Amino acid sequence: MHIDQDQLYKFIIDSGLISKDEYDIVKQKAEERGEPIQNTLISMGKITEDDFLRMQAYLVGIPFIELSKTKVPLDVLSLIPEPIARKHNIIAYSKKDDNLEVALINGDDLNAIDFIKKKTGLKVLPRLTNTSSIKNLLLQYQKSLKADFGDIIQKEVLNLKSTSNNKDSVVDSDNIDDLKRMADDLPVIKIVDTLLNHAAIQGVSDIHIEHGDQNTIIRYRIDGLLHDAMILPKNSGPSITARIKVLANLKLDEKRLPQDGRFKIDLNGEKISFRVSVLPTYYGEKIVMRLLRENVSGFTLEGLGFHGQALEDMHNALSYSEGMILTTGPTGSGKTTTLYTTLDILNTPDVNISTVEDPIEYQIKRINQTQIRSDIGFTFANGLRSLLRQDPDIIMVGEIRDNETASLAINAALTGHLVLSTLHTNSAAGAIPRLIDMKCEPFLLVSTIKIIIAQRLVRRLSETKIKYFLSDDELQQLGKKINTDRVLNFLKLEKVVDDKATWKDIPFFKPNQISDSDDGYRGRIGIHEALKVTLTIKELIIRNATADEVEEQAKKDGMMTMLEDGIFQAANGLTSIEEVLRVAND
Repeated sequence: MHIDQDQLYKFIIDSGLISKDEYDIVKQKAEERGEPIQNTLISMGKITEDDFLRMQAYLVGIPFIELSKTKVPLDVLSLIPEPIARKHNIIAYSKKDDNLEVALINGDDLNAIDFIKKKTGLKVLPRLTNTSSIKNLLLQYQKSLKADFGDIIQKEVLNLKSTSNNKDSVVDSDNIDDLKRMADDLPVIKIVDTLLNHAAIQGVSDIHIEHGDQNTIIRYRIDGLLHDAMILPKNSGPSITARIKVLANLKLDEKRLPQDGRFKIDLNGEKISFRVSVLPTYYGEKIVMRLLRENVSGFTLEGLGFHGQALEDMHNALSYSEGMILTTGPTGSGKTTTLYTTLDILNTPDVNISTVEDPIEYQIKRINQTQIRSDIGFTFANGLRSLLRQDPDIIMVGEIRDNETASLAINAALTGHLVLSTLHTNSAAGAIPRLIDMKCEPFLLVSTIKIIIAQRLVRRLSETKIKYFLSDDELQQLGKKINTDRVLNFLKLEKVVDDKATWKDIPFFKPNQISDSDDGYRGRIGIHEALKVTLTIKELIIRNATADEVEEQAKKDGMMTMLEDGIFQAANGLTSIEEVLRVAND
């Protein structure tokens, strides 16, 4: 929707969101990037997408509606066919008498509005909404198909069973031609295609296919936890394995050694990459597929869960043209997503960004991404050494695993490059002794490291959450885990609660488990601790202080620990105390 830039300028200044000087800087950056000024404002964190859309709605006289947690009746949703809804980002969400309220992002799309008027015969009332609302409503089209997927798979399994029982059809599982025929069998193709689409729609991060002595079990990892998805007859296992091997371009007749591969599917215009790992087990080959959405743009640090001092420290670290930014945490804690989000913020035409990764999980435009190949001797260290000859401004190293990579990364940070990387440590402070174990000199660490982020992912409560207040006993138990006075002070500092509030006044929430498939959680959010390398921290590093000493000083400097941040997010109503303690209480 077109908005006059002068009108937008006046409105933003009058609203007090940013000053005139800040606006002039943003305007200059927008002109350099060749993009609308609102995109630059959002990417720099000056305003949120919602702020802009509400301004837009006000200026053009169309109401703004927030629908990211709204459930729409299927009969209303289906008034607009899914292909039209997806193509034009326009969805029906409410019908009263002859009035149909539709949510959309582009109010200038008159053709779509006219089509809906003619198709429904109703008076169409347009309402502006945000991207998260549109995504939520589009997902509801797909969720109505979930029950159908189970029926399709069971039907094709029966077809597969009848084929395998045919005496004229004898399959040699070691013969490559027979394996190819098995993989190309129509029921098998339908089963695997349906399985992949079903998983993608449910927001699955990993698919596990496990063979037992009686059956084949398929499990999904959703929001970090594994769930049984379906149980299939044992005879379907080899066919499914063969089909996935064909898709991932793996050796069909190799059943003794592990194999790794990758393939892509296009689901309603969204490209999803599947990273495949095949491992021989006693009853057959276990397959694990990781789902990777290829388009990572649009994430913000705020959206990942950063706030307050941690958010300010991160933006400050990203303003440097040299130095090192580290993220730490176990596998699956969202480190890569945090790094890609920072790269997306830094990705402007005036810088050369190069990465060396294992594997490349997301593909980002205008960033030069390199995949390491340890089997042919192309390691992180070799890749980083080569990248330094490619005139980079910003470098991302997927992981610092050894002394050589650590040394090269530090030297790159010392010689005018901004280096982003990850480490496998449990806390931010733990990264320092880990790097010293890798033979990194303390005086080099204090000269290069700007900030260290440690993080975990906790499940986000759905809108059906149950409100409650802490009892005296619960507050006492919580006090054994964290310094409750510190967290209460953070809550007051960020204006989450009133200055006079006590823990008795703060509502918390529990999940409302509606069914086996709905456990009261939906999606995940990060909890973080951001250790800014201040002068006092530098002094501790120089004298080889322990991780505990570094963490204690960082807390004095204003750092919120992961557990404290988790309770902060629980007090915000985003997650539950039980979920935080499950994830961060190590």
